Amino acid sequence: MISNKKRGIFYVLDFLIALVLIFLDQFTKRQAILYLKEKEPVLLWKDILHLQYLENRGAAFGILQGQKWLIVIIGLIALAGISYALLKIPVQNKYMPLRISLIFISAGAIGNIIDRLTYHFVVDFIYFVPIDFPIFNVADCYVTMATLLLIFLILFYYKEEDFAFLTEQKDPGKSQTRAE
Repeated sequence: MISNKKRGIFYVLDFLIALVLIFLDQFTKRQAILYLKEKEPVLLWKDILHLQYLENRGAAFGILQGQKWLIVIIGLIALAGISYALLKIPVQNKYMPLRISLIFISAGAIGNIIDRLTYHFVVDFIYFVPIDFPIFNVADCYVTMATLLLIFLILFYYKEEDFAFLTEQKDPGKSQTRAE
């Protein structure tokens, strides 16, 4: 069983990892504003990968254009759900991939919410040419890759009973100071 102190250390680590991820996202977007805005695209790898500034006033793939507050509210609701799950996830190696995927999704959501509240749009700047994929950013990478990992984990790694922690209730008669 894990002590409350050890659980607290995990929460602090989750928070610090998310902060680093958010900082990296915001740093790259700031660089895009400084060096790509109103300039020709930078060809990192001809016909493969370009850096190209774009102001996205919608959500993923440009949907919900001009719906800033709706997108922010949806993001905050998702963050509340993820926060609830992170607080309930058992501190066991088995659940580390789940915890990491949720931290990356949170960091990506927060990074894009920061943009929407600061600039009223999201700064996108990575363009994958071969499939004419919509221009995206580092936060989008976090969310996309972590969501793919989460889907894989749910479909192939965890069993339904592994998620019982989400609905378990603590016994109010037990002391909260004891090791869990």
